[in-house]
Amino acid sequence: MKKFRVIFMGTPEFAVPCLAALYEHCEVLGVVTQPDKPRGRGQKLVPSPVKAWAAAHGLPVWQPKKIKEEEFTKFLEEQKPELMVVVAFGQILSQRILDIPKYGCINVHGSLLPRYRGAAPMQWCVINGEKKTGITTMFMDAGLDTGDMLLKEEFPIGPDTTLEEVHDGLMNLGAKVLLATLEQLSDGTLQRIPQTGESNYAPMLDKETGHIHWQDPAQKIHDLVRGLDSWPGAYTFLAGKKYKIWRTRLTEEESTSKPGTILTADKKQGLLVAAGDQVLEITELQAPGKKRMKARDYLNGHAINLPAAFED
Repeated sequence: MKKFRVIFMGTPEFAVPCLAALYEHCEVLGVVTQPDKPRGRGQKLVPSPVKAWAAAHGLPVWQPKKIKEEEFTKFLEEQKPELMVVVAFGQILSQRILDIPKYGCINVHGSLLPRYRGAAPMQWCVINGEKKTGITTMFMDAGLDTGDMLLKEEFPIGPDTTLEEVHDGLMNLGAKVLLATLEQLSDGTLQRIPQTGESNYAPMLDKETGHIHWQDPAQKIHDLVRGLDSWPGAYTFLAGKKYKIWRTRLTEEESTSKPGTILTADKKQGLLVAAGDQVLEITELQAPGKKRMKARDYLNGHAINLPAAFED
């Protein structure tokens, strides 16, 4: 495979395996990532996972607040990269930047395009109960995930698969598909496939996304919970206090009780709640001021006196 002169753009942990693959097989001129962000109680500036990996391997790191600014665009032009690879970077590139590299800009996207364009494709695939997702590489254009597709590989989503499991699976699959894409680009066999057919948008999540509405079907709530593990988490309220719900189990038992009613809160029988159509078991939760724990372990030391109900 040709040893491309490449600039990498990415920010979260999801992007790190792709950077590692490029580091091994290409000449990485430098890494562009988002500025450090304040985290934790002390609000100390923390580097992105991509920056931390790049710095540990001696790669130049550039952190423009706005990548489209004239000064930084000129800087990128001066580097004369043959290729740019973008993985969950977090900023939109201008057409001028897209035109810099001889071989174009390749994006590694965490869905089977044209479905789930946008910022949170993995999350919405799980939330919407999809049975599969995958990785798509594409040549970038000025649109939002609308460029010509290159290679795809599928990843199955089981009935209890969580976002964290999808994230980790696609994170490693992304590096594999990227290398296969570069191999075909190198030997001249890479084909561009225009995006056609049904598409949809996967918008960025916010904390309100996780608000459980108990009148919804049990399946919909179950999918929401597993699609938001481990951020930002699904949540509900009990006696005005916020509880995060991390894991649930579909019992397939019909319910005629008012949605949200806690039917059982017992360390042996579990925490069973009436959803819109069926009974749902909460198997893992996080009470206010507590750590994430098994629901039965929580009930062992914290009684929920019935009758009681979770609030919308």
